[in-house]
Amino acid sequence: MRIFGVNIPDNKRIDVSLTYLYGVGPAVSKKALAAAKIEAARRAKDLNADEVLRIQNFLEKNFPVEGELRQLIKRNVTRLKDLGAYRGMRHARRLPVRGQRTRTNSRTVRGNVRKTAGSGKRKVELK
Repeated sequence: MRIFGVNIPDNKRIDVSLTYLYGVGPAVSKKALAAAKIEAARRAKDLNADEVLRIQNFLEKNFPVEGELRQLIKRNVTRLKDLGAYRGMRHARRLPVRGQRTRTNSRTVRGNVRKTAGSGKRKVELK
C-alpha cells in the first residue's frame, strides 16, 4: 500500500504503519484514524481503498507531510541563512544548532572526524 508515494508496511498495525510517513508520529496517526473512523488495531493490509483515501485526505488537509513538509523546513533554514541569523550560520557550517557543546560529542553533525585511535591526544611519557 502506498500513501503519498511511501510504501506502508502491510503486516503492522495501521497506527504504527502511518508513522513511516515523514511528519506523521503516533499522535498524528491516532488523530487521522479517529477522523477516518478506523480502528487503530487493524492491519494495514486489511484496509480497503476508500479507507486509505479518507486517511490520505485528512492528512493532506490538516498536516504538512512528506514533500510539502520537507520543502517547508528547507525554506525555513534558507530564510535563517539569508537573514544571517546565528542559527542559519550554524546550519551553513553544519554544526549543532541548538546550543550543544562542540568540544566533544558533536561527531554526528561534523562527521566522524576521528582519524586515529588516540584522537589527537598526546600521552605524556613517564620518566
